[in-house]
Amino acid sequence: MDMTNEQYLKYVAAKAQPSPLAKDMAWAFVVGGLICVAGQALQNMYQGAGMTKDQAGTAVSVTLILIAAVLTGLGLFDKLAKHAGAGTLVPITGFANAMVSPAMEFKAEGLVTGTAAKLFTVAGPVLVYGISASVIYGILLLLLFRQ
Repeated sequence: MDMTNEQYLKYVAAKAQPSPLAKDMAWAFVVGGLICVAGQALQNMYQGAGMTKDQAGTAVSVTLILIAAVLTGLGLFDKLAKHAGAGTLVPITGFANAMVSPAMEFKAEGLVTGTAAKLFTVAGPVLVYGISASVIYGILLLLLFRQ
């Protein structure tokens, strides 16, 4: 079946279901807000256990990343994200999901050539650009605000 680009676009438009934008935004807002509430509860709990504010903030980040990674490994994060959209993907939980998903997808290829290799597919660019940006920022601060 040969179709022109125009015919194909019309075909896709006829088959595509419109997205319920208001409902999607509401779910994203609620779920993202609940993740933030959970983060604040963890912050309060860690500070109540004697951690400083900075230590508690680090512990909250690590805890949320761990929870998201475990949920991704169990296949539950994707089910939640399907309904909540950006509500799960924007906070730090989305980063954890983005790190674990490729590794889980290729686990059948083995621990080293599958899981480990694909884990660094996402982490590599994040680390390279993150470290590069921080070095450039540090150099600019040094040059601009030298005393």
